[in-house]
Amino acid sequence: MTVKRIEAAGQLLAIYLTGDDWPQGLAFYSDDADYVQVGTWNYERGKTLLAHRHKKALREAERTQEVIFVKQGAVKADIYDGTDILVETVQMRAGDVLILLNGGHGYHILEDDTQVLEIKNGPYPGPEADRERLKK
Repeated sequence: MTVKRIEAAGQLLAIYLTGDDWPQGLAFYSDDADYVQVGTWNYERGKTLLAHRHKKALREAERTQEVIFVKQGAVKADIYDGTDILVETVQMRAGDVLILLNGGHGYHILEDDTQVLEIKNGPYPGPEADRERLKK
């Protein structure tokens, strides 16, 4: 797996993971302080993960952070800094993951029947309260 950290002005904007060769075992890519926690599993048959539940814990989030996984097709993702300047564009294919932590982003669907799984922290306050369009 290739892991690319996308930064601007000392701020981590995104982490881009290609879908090839996930590392063995458990690997996390987001920091403990991020509002969304993202990791991969890669275990052999027979591995058992002990049953558990997560305890209630009060959490506060200042912003929505988002993860997209391209299941099928291709997506071009534009990544912007906090001042709406385009920092980088990544061309994602099936199996790739993009963890969006800061700044802004936009997407272009490149193939018919592109399927993307989007995950973000909640609760979701709705589009008007959650986002603003970039001044690019």
